[in-house]
Amino acid sequence: MKKSRFSEEPIVGILKKQRAGLPIAEICRRHGISDATFDTWRSRSGGMEVSDARRPKALDEENRKLTKLLAEAMLDVATLREALGKNF
Repeated sequence: MKKSRFSEEPIVGILKKQRAGLPIAEICRRHGISDATFDTWRSRSGGMEVSDARRPKALDEENRKLTKLLAEAMLDVATLREALGKNF
């Protein structure tokens, strides 16, 4: 998948310009995007603020860390069960 030139923060800024009253054609020309791209952005993140746009990334990072911790804990438990199952 092609990486976008714009991250969430600039996208939200561009959408705010449209809400402020600038014509969509002018915004698209200034930023070098198509009308279809603008419409996609608007449908995906229309009412977001910059802090709202950063939130999914932070949640994904937190989820990744928690998943790693869970996997390590499960590995520790499995190792302990295996060690306790043997008679020394």
